[in-house]
Amino acid sequence: MAERSFDGEVQLLRSGAGSTLQVEGILAVTKALLQSGVAYVGGYQGAPISHLMDVLGDAREILGELDVYFENSASEATAAAMLAASVHYPLRGAVTFKSTVGLNVASDALANLASGGVQGGALIILGEDYGEGSSIMQERSHAFAMKSQMWLLDPRPNVSAIVDAVETGFELSEASSTPVMLDLRLRSCHLHGSFVAKDNRRPPMTVKDAIEHPTRDPSRIVLPPASFLHEREKVEDRWPAAVRFIRERGLNEVIAGDHGDVGIITQGGLYNTLNRSLELLGCSDAFGRSDVPLYVMNVTYPVVDEEILDFCAGKRAVLLVEEGQPDYIEQNLNAILRRAGVTTALHGKDLLPVAGEYTSAAVTRGVAAFLRRYLPDAIEHEPALLRDAEDPASPFASPVAADAVLPRPPGLCTGCPERPIFSGLKLAERETGAHHVSADIGCHLFSTVAPFHLGATTMGYGLGSAGAAALNSKDADRRTIAVMGDGGFWHNGLTSGVGNAVFNENDQLLVVVDNAYSAATGGQDVLSSQAQTPNRSTQHPIEKAARGVGVEWARTIDDTYDVGAVRDSFVEALTTDEPGPKLLVMQSECQLNRQRRVKPEMRAALKEGKRVVRERFGVDAETCTGDHACIRISGCPSLSIKSNPDPLRTDPVATVLDSCVGCGVCGTNAHAAVLCPSFYRTDVVQNPTRRDRMLARLRAWWIKVASRGIERRAARFEVS
Repeated sequence: MAERSFDGEVQLLRSGAGSTLQVEGILAVTKALLQSGVAYVGGYQGAPISHLMDVLGDAREILGELDVYFENSASEATAAAMLAASVHYPLRGAVTFKSTVGLNVASDALANLASGGVQGGALIILGEDYGEGSSIMQERSHAFAMKSQMWLLDPRPNVSAIVDAVETGFELSEASSTPVMLDLRLRSCHLHGSFVAKDNRRPPMTVKDAIEHPTRDPSRIVLPPASFLHEREKVEDRWPAAVRFIRERGLNEVIAGDHGDVGIITQGGLYNTLNRSLELLGCSDAFGRSDVPLYVMNVTYPVVDEEILDFCAGKRAVLLVEEGQPDYIEQNLNAILRRAGVTTALHGKDLLPVAGEYTSAAVTRGVAAFLRRYLPDAIEHEPALLRDAEDPASPFASPVAADAVLPRPPGLCTGCPERPIFSGLKLAERETGAHHVSADIGCHLFSTVAPFHLGATTMGYGLGSAGAAALNSKDADRRTIAVMGDGGFWHNGLTSGVGNAVFNENDQLLVVVDNAYSAATGGQDVLSSQAQTPNRSTQHPIEKAARGVGVEWARTIDDTYDVGAVRDSFVEALTTDEPGPKLLVMQSECQLNRQRRVKPEMRAALKEGKRVVRERFGVDAETCTGDHACIRISGCPSLSIKSNPDPLRTDPVATVLDSCVGCGVCGTNAHAAVLCPSFYRTDVVQNPTRRDRMLARLRAWWIKVASRGIERRAARFEVS
């Protein structure tokens, strides 16, 4: 298994009441689940909550001691559907996945869950992947909360506040018979802090108890006429119950401040950023003692009308700090204030960015503009970040001209087994011509940028094949290529992609990149992984699964580093007359995960004095022509350039950096593309044996003898 191990950290989950734990946000969430008496947990890995799944996996023994059921779900939809266990039974359940892509996949299950309602607390822990650190489309979870009327918690980025949000989330869910979503932003997942622990609680009813005492209530099934009654329940019963709980428990916070005629309303997740901005302006300190009144919305949906009206009463103006678009909360607050006849001016997206991450710089500019208009005397400092970017004193002033810095697109890791796949495809297209390539979510999406420039669209995880479905014509002289990873294949691709192509007799070529893990989310195992795990079933071949749904033409390439074989397999798949979809499974282990496994083994062997051999590749500078075709067809980070040692040649030559892991792709690329023969392989031997030392001396002697004639001739030319 290549997943990050938390074996040591999870022992802190046994801590009892009164213990002060200094932990990462993800571990705090796990501890809060156990303190809440959760009965079952599931989820699908994905940044920024991948480590939550890893922690839960490493804590299986502790979960088992408390009779808590845990599973790695096949997809976000699978995870969300697990919460059906809380519909008829007083079981507290939690699931976790990345948002908003996870909510897109899970929305059908969540909509049905929210309609029928729950008896036990149901908590959806979301990794809100929004902003500059995100790898997905820029959308917010708020829309899903509004659509299905599930309550959305957005706690302050504080470990103690997050623990409280988990515990109160279950209580809010049970008090209102409604699923609750808990938003954890990128930085909240991995911040460190302390909180005072409580004892872990065994669930009052376990999954085993529920299985042995089945019950059902037809009124909870989403089927007419019950489904019509569910809508009324949401408005007439569940919503008021949620508002009542939020107010009675004081989930939202008010910080009084000294200036009562203005105020700022903020999402809980943005509180730290807002306080830092106020601190820079001299209106607060590092401990949150703000001069400006604040209303912190740790619950962003539903909005509590009475609390908004109370906070805005007697104020000339209020600023709403709401990250992202559309401006759901701003529209809601405007409706609340105007319906009540409150004349308080509400500012938001007019002073703050309409879209994009609310960084300290963005929030500080917006807050400064608001205070200059309504409370200029409160501003004691003018931080440098408020200066124009063209001002040399601004921290954002560029030290060099923008056009002097070349853009650097994201790329594959050093030694990545996917690099030779796309090198082979580029070489194959010399014979077959260019093709439309439908890409997919995963590391292979980097093939869309330099140096490969392959891939035209991406529609979602496991939808690479489906994304090419319309581009299918029996009259065309070439076929469309679709790409997906092994994680995407098992997540969604087998049914929506492969099965769909078979059913519709699509002529596409599907390439499944099988690197043995769900590599892009942290190296978790999937059905086709080669590792033997004690709690999961693996080693199920992708080709066998595809043939099971009707694919006739299928090949598995078990060594993607053989660029020549990869190229030939592409040519065959793109030119065969075989009808129906074609499948190429490209197998090689993820190099990053391989290094995570191999490096500790090598360190242990070195420590024990054992012989260790590392393969390294290099470039003969005298042979290299300096055309850099090897770099253009590879893009490996360890393949670079250096000054030409020949004073008569000005073009820099290729070189291999120390980060090389010895995969050999640069050399095989050079030979498969009929490039220069300048690449060589060398073995770096550590803890050499007596035989190794003797061979090294013999080789050095022979090289010296063989080069004497060359040196004499060179000396003669120098003298002349």
